[in-house]
Amino acid sequence: ATMGAVKSALSKEVDDQGNVYYTVFWSALRKADRYEIISSVPSVPGIFELYYQDEHKQMNLFFVSKAWYGGLRNWLRKATDASLEENPGRRKLLTDHDCYYRYVEISSYGDMSDVLFFFAETYFPRANRVQSSGRYPNIFVNEVSKEKIISVE
Repeated sequence: ATMGAVKSALSKEVDDQGNVYYTVFWSALRKADRYEIISSVPSVPGIFELYYQDEHKQMNLFFVSKAWYGGLRNWLRKATDASLEENPGRRKLLTDHDCYYRYVEISSYGDMSDVLFFFAETYFPRANRVQSSGRYPNIFVNEVSKEKIISVE
């Protein structure tokens, strides 16, 4: 199988201590385009990330969220449309920069909560915005991405 064919997916293992190890296989990073999102992003639950490209051509993460009700297509279409974005900071990024997205399909709400909890704790430590599922004492996440963009350094 070629790297180009990486399907967005989540794998999961639990060790003897009950710790959980997730591997996130991200979709390819795509430039945000509403028609492409409508035609290519699945209407299934998952987590997505938004990046903007700065003047140095660097990708900068500015939003990560879960998409449960309505699925990834619906959430991404709204989250990448400056006219629908209520947050002024995100609206400015969407208006001023090329923005990109990637996603992972996750069918389990508990698993989605755990992965988002890990990302939130890593990007926004002590913000306590996100609850894990509470099923595991420790959560570890490994990311696989074609573009070598790993959200967690």
